[in-house]
Amino acid sequence: MKALLSTATGGPETLELGEVARPTPGKGQMVVDVKACAVNFPDVLIIEDKYQFKPQRPFAPGGEVAGIVAEVGEGVTDFKTGDRVIAACGNGGMAEAALVNAANSYPLPEGRDFAEGAALLMTYGTSIHALVDRGHIEEGDTLLVLGASGGVGIAAVELGKAFGARVVAGVSSEAKADIARQAGADEVVVYGYQPFDKEASKALANMFKTAVGGDGANVIYDAVGGDYCEPALRSIAWEGRYLVVGFPAGIPRLPLNLTLLKSCDVAGVFWGAFAAREPQRNRANIARLFQLWEQGKISPRVTERFALADGGKAIAKLGDRSAVGKLVVTI
Repeated sequence: MKALLSTATGGPETLELGEVARPTPGKGQMVVDVKACAVNFPDVLIIEDKYQFKPQRPFAPGGEVAGIVAEVGEGVTDFKTGDRVIAACGNGGMAEAALVNAANSYPLPEGRDFAEGAALLMTYGTSIHALVDRGHIEEGDTLLVLGASGGVGIAAVELGKAFGARVVAGVSSEAKADIARQAGADEVVVYGYQPFDKEASKALANMFKTAVGGDGANVIYDAVGGDYCEPALRSIAWEGRYLVVGFPAGIPRLPLNLTLLKSCDVAGVFWGAFAAREPQRNRANIARLFQLWEQGKISPRVTERFALADGGKAIAKLGDRSAVGKLVVTI
């Protein structure tokens, strides 16, 4: 079968369309004929050996897929051949078929597009885990979302509104600001590109403080990192929760005196590990997502679709932060 393969450590330009053996399901596993594979930031990292997991080469990137069950392994009772599913697979999704665990798979509702289904699990799974389990968001909270026009950022904006929060979105352009507003943001801060000197950092902190209001942000969702971290943290509320989600702008250095002054919490968000360690809690979160999806309170926003051979272009676009919404490879 065809797959987009990482054969050597490097960027998207190192990926090659090649042939690999079709997978065979083991106990608790299924083979899914892939119709769509979403692109996520871990795909940028995994091919450069910078992600937490380092699969043996050659491998295909792509951690979440939607498709049709082609074969089920021993012990799989919740799915059968022909079922439409979405699944988190870690890697291997940019291929004509992917091996998935039945425990990490969910029925794709009738009437939902494969590309839309592929765009649900990782971004919304990450964001509901971040906001609910780590951020303890409550109705009436003020939520500041950095990187609010990307996949996880849009998910955080939509979920924040669904949970009754006032949402302030941070983005890097007016075009991205429009995306954040469409997702439901109450207010938008358009920031410049790093690096920031001391004065620029202070100016951005003041922009965040003005946008979130005098009491500060109860929850800050940081999917950007870099020089944006400290200005955002300066806008946090007393006993606020700062959620560390990702670092496309680089790993920041955090002045811990600020956490003391605001008596705030800094919480790491690692959805993949959470899902593996606490599968029942994760499935409860995903069930809640399906309810919100059915109610129209969340809606995966697929902005571009790429052919399998062009999957590297999609990963590159995500890596240079020019992507808005969700990018999906269709097969």
